[in-house]
Amino acid sequence: MQPSRTVPAEFIRRHTRPVACSLVPEVRLLVADDVVALWEAMETEQGRTEQDPPFWAAAWPGGQALARFALDHPEVVAGRSVLDLGAGSGLVSVAALMSGASRVVASDVDPFGLAAVPLNAELNGVGGIQVVGDLLGETPPAVDVVLAGDVCYDRTMTERVLPFLDAARAAGAEVYIGDPGRPYLPHHRLAEAAAYDVADTESSPAQPARVRGTTVWRMP
Repeated sequence: MQPSRTVPAEFIRRHTRPVACSLVPEVRLLVADDVVALWEAMETEQGRTEQDPPFWAAAWPGGQALARFALDHPEVVAGRSVLDLGAGSGLVSVAALMSGASRVVASDVDPFGLAAVPLNAELNGVGGIQVVGDLLGETPPAVDVVLAGDVCYDRTMTERVLPFLDAARAAGAEVYIGDPGRPYLPHHRLAEAAAYDVADTESSPAQPARVRGTTVWRMP
């Protein structure tokens, strides 16, 4: 695979628009009007056709639940260092900073997501997020809290994520996972911290938003 070029901020702005998150109206995100058109534009921008879908250009339910949880329970992150694993748009990072986190590291594999995170932070009047690439397979960074939204979306990803989260927990970090009921998450190993009904960001009179029951799980 070719190395990805740095994504210019203007590309993100040109192909998205600011939208308030359904469960977290305090936060606005740059989301895609037309996901297919955005995907095609991403392929052109990077000069390759095997580009991953634009996961960063939507407010996923697990991320919204974690963001809501951080805003409703600021004591979880206030004055503490936070890793937003699988940051995507940076929604959870933004919410953590709004709730008083002292330092936030946002990790994602997608260069478009890495470009979008600081723009979404700026849109919401917060800053100071350290944006990094893929950390899975490495020793977890020294943080107080790990927030991971929608990271167990398939079996392969779950098999990569869980050892990392286990290692972070063993090192002393508190670990919270936002998940909309995906079958790969080992619920028997987790404790429920909060539950929400999350509406999709995009809706119309012809197609009302789908609502998903989404849980924030704590790793004991």
